[in-house]
Amino acid sequence: MSEQEQTRCGVVAVLGAPNAGKSTLVNQLVGQKVAITSAKAQTTRARMMGIALHGDTQMILVDTPGIFAPKRRLDRAMVSAAWEGAEAADAVLLMVDPIKQRRHELEPLIEQIAQRPERKILVLNKVDRAKKEPLLALAQDLSAKVDFAEVFFVSALTGDGVPEMKQALADMMPEGPWMYPEDQVSDASERLLATEITREQLYQQLHEELPYDSAVRPEKYIQRPDGSVEIHQQIVVMRDNQRAIVLGKGGSKIKAIGEAARQELSEILGQKVHLFLHVKTDERWSEDKEMFEEMGLDWVR
Repeated sequence: MSEQEQTRCGVVAVLGAPNAGKSTLVNQLVGQKVAITSAKAQTTRARMMGIALHGDTQMILVDTPGIFAPKRRLDRAMVSAAWEGAEAADAVLLMVDPIKQRRHELEPLIEQIAQRPERKILVLNKVDRAKKEPLLALAQDLSAKVDFAEVFFVSALTGDGVPEMKQALADMMPEGPWMYPEDQVSDASERLLATEITREQLYQQLHEELPYDSAVRPEKYIQRPDGSVEIHQQIVVMRDNQRAIVLGKGGSKIKAIGEAARQELSEILGQKVHLFLHVKTDERWSEDKEMFEEMGLDWVR
């Protein structure tokens, strides 16, 4: 048997309610950061792919937006992206936060997953914080509703239980050639990754001060002759008072956001980064088709 025939490669869709820990788990499986995380629900907007290796197996991890009841166009596009991420997957991983549970979003999700033909895996997150008896009861309850091939108890944050789950996922992948080079960890372009890192800093530094209605647009991405990269981005908010929040007193907040994003990007890209941010108010940005395309989302009516 040739080396190519001995390799395995497959797709794992990571589904769940908002804030279940999907992006944190994908980063843990890949072994480095490929998806942004935040305590704010619905941080992931488009499908992002992380590429994890385990021995001779390559797993394409599709980190999907949390599935919830959509109200706005942006919500509908995100939920659509999540279900599209599950199409043609070799395994569907349902991630559940046993502490918050979010039953109003989890129950409809369970009903839809139960009908799907893919192999299904239940992952209960936060074992480092959840009490054992309720955790086991929840696993039993959900397993009675869906035919899960495997059930895992993990902490996406600490990595507890993740190696065993990664081995099980690898064993489920079909034989075939790898889809990506060995050193590639994500399908995101550096330009898109840069906007995501800035958006993550927006959420981390402003917490509840800044509503969910904000976006980061790429403007320029220039490789300088000296080996550094010059990145220009536009932060878009819906109201002028939100713009004032992002700017901060004397521009202090946007300076702190830019500095933190620049430092992280320098580490990820392995080169010096010059990051230039400015803030724009556009109350109709979430109705802008071009913005959706920039975020990797389909225009859903």
